[in-house]
Amino acid sequence: MTLNFRTTLAALCLLTATVAIPAVFHTPSPAMAATTTIPAYDKDGKMLPPTNYREWIYLTSGFGMSYDPPKPAGMEDHSSFDNVFVNPEAYRSFLETGTWPDKTVIVLEARAARSKGSINQNGHFQAGGITDLEVHVKDEARFPGKWAFFSFESVDKNGTLFPQAANCYACHTAHAAVDTTFVQFYPTLLPIAQKKGTLSEAFVKEEATATAK
Repeated sequence: MTLNFRTTLAALCLLTATVAIPAVFHTPSPAMAATTTIPAYDKDGKMLPPTNYREWIYLTSGFGMSYDPPKPAGMEDHSSFDNVFVNPEAYRSFLETGTWPDKTVIVLEARAARSKGSINQNGHFQAGGITDLEVHVKDEARFPGKWAFFSFESVDKNGTLFPQAANCYACHTAHAAVDTTFVQFYPTLLPIAQKKGTLSEAFVKEEATATAK
């Protein structure tokens, strides 16, 4: 993870501590692209990059989001867009059930926000390449808590697993609207979860408290 997105989304719980793997003790496995929408891994447990994810279902974009104000010194004027995609099978299942099936793959990519460029006079647009890429995957037989987070250095390198002790797991459990995912920020899916009655008890209580205030 790089640049301003590493700082701003550290608070989004998807970003916590970088997992360091000393190269002197381990030769990284060559990256292989996942050829389907089903999660796949190499022999070392790293996740193969879902290189076709931009052909999946687009869920939402966020701009400069952070759950940890204020921004670190020197980063106040730096913002990013984060774009969220999910594999089509999981999306169709959510429409029917209001929750996520096994083998759900949610991809979050970040791109730098710019305000000056071409004819733009106001607002911000996404510019340049990907500055960060993460995956939230549901693989019930593979992970103790059913879900796991992977960080990708680039779209052509295999993803590194965040350990279960990372803060992102506890944060998602405590605040996620549906099945440890932040459906509250997915405007097309939140009404479905409300209708299906699949909102988490923790989220419902949190929203009630916020409304009361």
